[in-house]
This record gives sequence, structure tokens and C-alpha cells, in this order.
Amino acid sequence: MPNRRTLRICPKGHKYFKSSDCPTCPVCEQENKPGTGFLSLLSAPARRALQHAAINDLARLATCTEKEILALHGIGPSAMPILRKALKAEGLSFRKL
Repeated sequence: MPNRRTLRICPKGHKYFKSSDCPTCPVCEQENKPGTGFLSLLSAPARRALQHAAINDLARLATCTEKEILALHGIGPSAMPILRKALKAEGLSFRKL
């Protein structure tokens, strides 16, 4: 059974097509993407996962272990090198066990 793309309209009035059940409007998501900082380097699911966990800065990220971050829904292996590099640039690292 092929996925059917359906037209949707978000609460802000943006029109977009989606074939999944994901309710996220791609236009709103692009508008919400930060212009700078480590969150701007991540994919939308990874960024939302960190924001949902109240991890909005590198100091807060450094209080977490890599295992804790990988356990967040939306964080995948491709996000980890980006996060490690951002922490290292500030002289920080993930918390060790």
C-alpha cells in the first residue's frame, strides 16, 4: 500500500503535504530553527529532542552522559559527533559515568 501525501494546513496557515502521521509543519520548523549555536547544526528531530529535555546550551549538555543523550527520541548516532565537537570547542565534554 503506497503512502499517500495529504495536504495539511498548520495553525499558522501554512500549507504542506505529508505522507506520515507526523504533525510537524516543515515551514514552521524552518522558522523555528536557530540561526547560530550548536542547535542550529542539528537535524530538526534532534533539535526538538534536546529542547524538549530543556537542553538549550552547552553547559547543560555537558551535565549529561552520551548514553542519556542517545536515549532521547530523535537523537541518532549522526548527532553525536556534532555535539562532541561543539562541546570540545568550548572546552567541555559529556559527563563521564
